[in-house]
This record gives sequence, structure tokens and C-alpha cells, in this order.
Amino acid sequence: MLLALSTLGASAWAQNTPVNDPLEPLNRRIYTFNEYADRYVLRPVAQAYDDVAPEPVQTGVRNFFDNLGEPISAVNNLLQGEFGQAGHNAGRFLMNSTLGVFGLTDPASAAGLEPAEEDFGQTLAVWGLPSGWYLVLPLLGPTTVRDGAGTLVDLQFDPLHYLDDDELRWALRIAQVISLRADLLGADQVLESAYDRYSFSRDAYLQRRHYQRYDGEPPMDDFEDEYGAPPPWASEPQQLPEPVSGQ
Repeated sequence: MLLALSTLGASAWAQNTPVNDPLEPLNRRIYTFNEYADRYVLRPVAQAYDDVAPEPVQTGVRNFFDNLGEPISAVNNLLQGEFGQAGHNAGRFLMNSTLGVFGLTDPASAAGLEPAEEDFGQTLAVWGLPSGWYLVLPLLGPTTVRDGAGTLVDLQFDPLHYLDDDELRWALRIAQVISLRADLLGADQVLESAYDRYSFSRDAYLQRRHYQRYDGEPPMDDFEDEYGAPPPWASEPQQLPEPVSGQ
């Protein structure tokens, strides 16, 4: 949810926009539970990490986990018929895993191999599967039926999934979550300023997923069919009046 907010900021559309959220009463309860878990556990840990770890260390950790996502993106780009992008993912993974010292640095970007992140939820959308209900999962946060199912598939291509050492795997998972949460500390203020934080975070999540589905260039007439609401960019923003001379 915070990742969506950090991407879209205050661009989320008006609160209480009708979307495909028939489980809203239950979702709101789970959302409240997640807020408490974040406020009293995850956010303090992430803040401590941000205060203690130097920026080069945080960058290396971020690069390491980003690199582990390249195989997932490569497979999904292949499934979407984006063979060139899949090649970029494979090239990035090989280069960063070797020259980049297990992904701690990102020489692939310097070589012109830009990231092309994809997941199986996006692949299912490309294949025409509807998003289904909006869901809030305990601790995991917002998703849809389609995206939740896609996450289960993506796990099969995650290198961490195949670590034999359970303790190491869970330690890396926890480190990944802390690193991501620390990167998103700046999004907290955006959420706190929202009148209805649940609606705001839901709308931000759906906007972000729609943008990802179309690689940042969504069609004007597709959002309502997908999520049951008019697109937030359908209406022109109001213009401020011209200042009066002397004011």
C-alpha cells in the first residue's frame, strides 16, 4: 500500500469512489489491524534501520533484493510476449549477479539495461483475466483476487524460495521487508493527511496496478471496465484563478 502511495502521492482520486470492493467491512477491519502492526512494529524497526545503516549499505541491500526479482520479471515478460524485455531482465540478472557482486551494485543500468518489472498478476491482466474483488490481507496488505493468485505463482520463480536453509530464507525475507519499508518512510505523511486512509490506499493501489498493467500508458476507457470506477484522470483538474494585480 505504501509503495502505491509513494508512486502516486496525492493523485489518488476522490474518496469513496465505487470500486469492486464487496468485502469492504471485513477489509477495513483487516486494514486497521495492519495499521497497528505497522505503527508499533514494522515502522519503528524500519526507522531504526534507516537511522543506523549508512546510505551505501541501504543502496546495496536494495540492489540485492531488486536483483532477485529479475527472474520473476523475465518469466512474466516471456509469458506476455515481451521477448526483448525478458532478455533485458536476464541480462541484468547475470551482469548484476557477477560484476555487481551478487547484486549489491547495479552495473546493468550503467550498461543501458534498464529494469522492466513484471509480475504474474500483470500477466493475467494481459491475458484478459478480470481483477476480481479488492482484498486486504493480514500483514500483506492490499491486493485483488487476480493479483493474489499471481503472487503465489511468482513465488515459484523467486530464488529465495529455493534456499534450503529455512532460517536464512526467513532472515532474508525479513531484511527485504525492512529495507522496503525504510525506503517508504517518506510516504507516511501522504497517508496521514488522507481523510479516509482506507479508501485512499485502496484507490492508490488500484491506480498503480493499472499503470503497471499498461507500462505507464493506460488507455482512457479501460479503468472503469477493470475496477468498476471511472478513471481518476477522466476529469480535468480545476484551474486556480489568475492572481489580481497587486496581490
